[in-house]
Amino acid sequence: MSKTVKDLTAGTAGGIAQVLVGQPFDIVKVRMQTAPKGTYNGMLHCAGGILKNEGPLAFYKGTLTPLLGIGVCVSIQFGALEYAKRIFAAQNLSLGRGGEEGKTLTGGQLFSAGVFAGLANGVVSGPVEHIRIRLQTQSNTNPLYRGPWDAIKKIYGQRGIAGIYKGQAVTLLREASGYGVYFLTYEKLVQREMAKKGIRRDQIPIINAVGYGAAAGYALWAIIYPIDMVKSRMQTDGFTPSTGQKYKSTLDCVRTVWRTEGAGAFTRGIVPTLIRSPFANGATFVGFELAMRALDRL
Repeated sequence: MSKTVKDLTAGTAGGIAQVLVGQPFDIVKVRMQTAPKGTYNGMLHCAGGILKNEGPLAFYKGTLTPLLGIGVCVSIQFGALEYAKRIFAAQNLSLGRGGEEGKTLTGGQLFSAGVFAGLANGVVSGPVEHIRIRLQTQSNTNPLYRGPWDAIKKIYGQRGIAGIYKGQAVTLLREASGYGVYFLTYEKLVQREMAKKGIRRDQIPIINAVGYGAAAGYALWAIIYPIDMVKSRMQTDGFTPSTGQKYKSTLDCVRTVWRTEGAGAFTRGIVPTLIRSPFANGATFVGFELAMRALDRL
């Protein structure tokens, strides 16, 4: 099995683990981000309202799209990351640095590899998250879309490919900045343990991968949360003034939210995100590392 196929397969395992663990927290985050100011008193109020009015399965509303899409997204993330890491390792080896096989990358190399992974991922994650958010925020009693395929069909039929990729510019900004920091944090923690204990990557206890994934997740959200809020607003906004469009552009969204709702709107919904982060990101890296170890034994 080629290295690229292994990277993509292990990444898919990480993505599926991430969705199954993180989806209930994600729907609470999106509802809080996109609801008018004062709709919810906090995370528990929002979650309680979903449970009472829509039932427990509502926490997995729109899950099919991310289960398929995020599996692909995380597969692309890790595939692009590992490819970039191999390029940098080859450069290091030719220059006589980076330790054995040049694999000990610098912080700048790891950040750059993460940016590359984020941009590659963003091509798929933009439309996947757009469809998911539309499904998560639509009315439960009078839904506009019957499911992800119906949403894709209707949006594409009315607005074309631009409609599917609504909010893409801010999505790419979020992915590039966020995943640069995300993978830099995780890989540096892995490097540190390997150097300190003199062990191989596959000898790192899996429980440590959970902790490193959690730390990477917190680093990610510390950088991108306000950007993510703007993305959510753009991707739930109407397509035209006649369909409830509030924002003319990403910059107009930032200005309007700041003027009408204040700085607090940019961090609304962050509590469920911070609770979700260690579980979802820990699960992502555990899924990836376990899958990679299993594939290496084949």
